[in-house]
Amino acid sequence: MPAANNYTQKFSAICEQTLFPLLSKELKTFISDKAHRYRFTLQELRQICEISRDLDMWEETSIQQLWINTQIEDTTGKAAKKAIINQLKTDWLTLKNSATHYPKEEETTLPLQKLKLETREKKQLGLGYCPVASERTRCCNLMTLDAIDNCGFDCSYCSIQAFYHEDKVYFDQSFAEKLQALELDPNQIYHIGTGQSSDSLLWGNKHGILDALTAFARANPNVILELKTKSKNINYLLEHEIPSNIICTWSLNTPTIISNEEHRAATLDDRIEAARKVADKGIVVGFHFHPMIHYDHWREDYTHIFHRLQDSFKPAEVALISFGTLTYTKSVVKQIRQRGLKSKILQLPLINSDGKLSYSEETKLEMFSHAYHSFTQWHGRVFFYLCMENNRLWQPVFGYAYPSNEDFESAMKRAYMAKTGAVITK
Repeated sequence: MPAANNYTQKFSAICEQTLFPLLSKELKTFISDKAHRYRFTLQELRQICEISRDLDMWEETSIQQLWINTQIEDTTGKAAKKAIINQLKTDWLTLKNSATHYPKEEETTLPLQKLKLETREKKQLGLGYCPVASERTRCCNLMTLDAIDNCGFDCSYCSIQAFYHEDKVYFDQSFAEKLQALELDPNQIYHIGTGQSSDSLLWGNKHGILDALTAFARANPNVILELKTKSKNINYLLEHEIPSNIICTWSLNTPTIISNEEHRAATLDDRIEAARKVADKGIVVGFHFHPMIHYDHWREDYTHIFHRLQDSFKPAEVALISFGTLTYTKSVVKQIRQRGLKSKILQLPLINSDGKLSYSEETKLEMFSHAYHSFTQWHGRVFFYLCMENNRLWQPVFGYAYPSNEDFESAMKRAYMAKTGAVITK
């Protein structure tokens, strides 16, 4: 009895250091019973809870069923415990390494999250370099402008959830004044994006955000201002005169991924139709396939979009096509598990990739090569690139590679400025 009491105290202490408190009542009861039977260590309990959480999120077979399937005698010995945990890990890894299967669903849209929109005074303009930039990957040196903090969409994979934890969206009350006061080198070309800390178009012109950005672009023709979105909210763009150095880009994905992982974002049809209307207005557009997600029907589903874009747009209207895939830091993986959304977004091998967690290089090459070769008629007429991927992938995918981030950055800026009709003075 004293030994049991001692472990009960230990369990109460170590379970708080795991995902155990976030599990369902049924899972807690099951795991607590097994923990007391086998005297799980902190590391063992953490592994069991992570496996349980993943299986629940993926809506795959339960850990209870996997435990039964081990067919290992349920005794209290250390050998049995080790054998059971090893088998559970093997079954879990088998699911992670198998082709992910999504249920066939129609595209659906949900209402925006119930977020509070607030203004606050920020000490300085949120202008800096891409927060996920890494020396280990080929980077375009994009500058990011945080016009708004937090997003109303709820994409299961988004890294924004690792930065913002409140149910509030913040607008800088003196954003326009700060932006107007920004001094830039007139002899330098800048590429600035506003889609890092929130969606660029979702909130429209609330608190004069798009007024301020449009005025800034007009006053600084040496700036390529990229508005990146998953929204269909283009009214402002259609109703106002937009400077030619503003480009509007849409992040696209398959209907399967949109309905299962990009909650509350616009449907694929709505995004493409919005891009078509913006292009008809004379605004240069672009498309990001980031993240491309590997699942059982990925090839046919993405191919359909690639062909649709080439049928719907002229290459002269399109500045860029980018490819990238799921890449996580450990903190983002932890945050996804803590949220516990029904999602298969972590049902992948999560191999170490240039300091982060992602698909294998073989899988990336397969997806990116197929994507690029599907756009054959746009080769040499639209700027293609890999977003935050290692430079060693460029040559086998595109047939060329950039020696440095600076070379990549310069090529991108030249291509974009040429598409927008701007004159490069440097």
